[in-house]
This record gives sequence, structure tokens and C-alpha cells, in this order.
Amino acid sequence: MCRILVALTVMISANALAAGCATPRNAFDQVYCSSTEFSQLDRDLNQQYSRVVKLLSAEQKSTLKTSQLNWIKQRDTSCSEEKDSGYFVNLSCANNMMNERITFLKERERECSSTGCVSAKLAD
Repeated sequence: MCRILVALTVMISANALAAGCATPRNAFDQVYCSSTEFSQLDRDLNQQYSRVVKLLSAEQKSTLKTSQLNWIKQRDTSCSEEKDSGYFVNLSCANNMMNERITFLKERERECSSTGCVSAKLAD
């Protein structure tokens, strides 16, 4: 049987506050709030990725896709681990990394829309 345990910090984002998570009463509230934030960030990340992809050539799309898959592996490695007792996911870590990736993709969108896409930057 797979079990998922979540490690959290007390840092709460604006999205979590909007969901009524300003003062979680217990660890379960905190897990709910952080997982809600993670779900929203996942949607935002996918939307931003799609906006950037629309601006790219076929070769650049391939570069960004490879970069994105590598980033997902890095996020998963950095923010989770598997033990005999189950999977441990640090949602605060994952949420921070997703915010950083969204910012990266927004920068690529601005760059592509203004001065043109720099293929080397898409590989980051």
C-alpha cells in the first residue's frame, strides 16, 4: 500500500490565504492549504508553458520541452523522497520551485514577444 506523507513549513502564499488558510488550525488544514496552492500553481504553470510554446519554432519547442521535463525531475528530486514507510513530499518546496518556474516562463514569454526568443535560455 502506498502512503503519502507531506512535510510542510509555515509559509503560506496569497493563494492559500484566499482559500481561508491564514491561520490553519492543525497539520491537516496546512496540508489542505498547501495542496490547494500546489494545484493552482500547477494550472498556472501549464497555462504559462502553453503561452510560451505558441511563440516558438519547432526546434525551440523541443528545447523547451526537454528543459521542462528536466525541471520536473529536479523538482521531484528536490522536494520529495521515497522511504519504506511511504512517499514524503515537501509541498512548500514544490510550491516555491513552481513559482520560480512560472517566473522563468513569463520571462521567456516577454523576451520572445519583444526581442525574440533566445534558444539557449529555453534550455535552462
